[in-house]
Amino acid sequence: MVTSRHARAAATGLLLDALLGDPPNQVHPVAWFGTAMTAWERAAYRDSRAAGVLHAAVGTALGAAAGRACRSTAAASAVAVAGRGLRGAAGSIAARLADDDLDGARALLPTLVGRDASTLDAHEITRAVVESVAENTVDAVVAPALWAAAAGAPGGLAHRAVNTMDAMVGHRSARYDRYGWAAARLDDAAAWVPARVTALLVGAVRPSAAAAVARAVRDQAPAHPSPNAGVAEAAFAAALGVGLGGENRYGDRVERRPDLGTGPPPGHADIGRACRLSRDVTIALGLVLVTAGRNR
Repeated sequence: MVTSRHARAAATGLLLDALLGDPPNQVHPVAWFGTAMTAWERAAYRDSRAAGVLHAAVGTALGAAAGRACRSTAAASAVAVAGRGLRGAAGSIAARLADDDLDGARALLPTLVGRDASTLDAHEITRAVVESVAENTVDAVVAPALWAAAAGAPGGLAHRAVNTMDAMVGHRSARYDRYGWAAARLDDAAAWVPARVTALLVGAVRPSAAAAVARAVRDQAPAHPSPNAGVAEAAFAAALGVGLGGENRYGDRVERRPDLGTGPPPGHADIGRACRLSRDVTIALGLVLVTAGRNR
């Protein structure tokens, strides 16, 4: 249940992230968390779901405990939200593409996505960036802010822990098929509502495309293997008037993603449009949280 105090604090966290961005990795609590969970995995890894459930439980508890120790929902939200960093990383890749620096764009792409960038051309890199901006608007902006609004600092940092564990061990591979199962399913559950709130906000900030967004989310998103990334990517594709989806390579594995949207493939200028859409969704979410805080 969203409380007025937590809602206002979560909105403050969104503002702080927009103004200050992320601290350097050396002093970033999320980086510290990643180091701690890497050490846990090194000590406790077993090729089993049971070991993965324990991994997910320990990491979530660690995130919630950090939130209780922090005591400030605004500060915890600022740590958990990474919208400015997301837009900055995407913008840096767009700048390389605009300069025809394909090697530079490939080198930067792993900061946003897990797919193999070594053979991607400019069009594939552009699509990967737009899809990542869409998905991470949920994971790095809307979801942590909503969890902070609902459960204070422990909620915001617990969600950030869950999402970080999903990025670390939740992908399909021989090592993580069983061990990462719990982290991946927990992340799916934690982002289910935020993904759909994101789609609503996309339609709200791009009203001329609202009907197309609703159709894409209803008709196209269910074909995506992720219950949440598909919703965000379909909403962004419809709002931007571009087509997303296609083949993604992850090491030796190739996945075919469904076509999302009905427009042409995105060009590098569409990365900037996606970033502005993500920014506008963030602003709209902040206004919703402030309004919720005043009305309770």
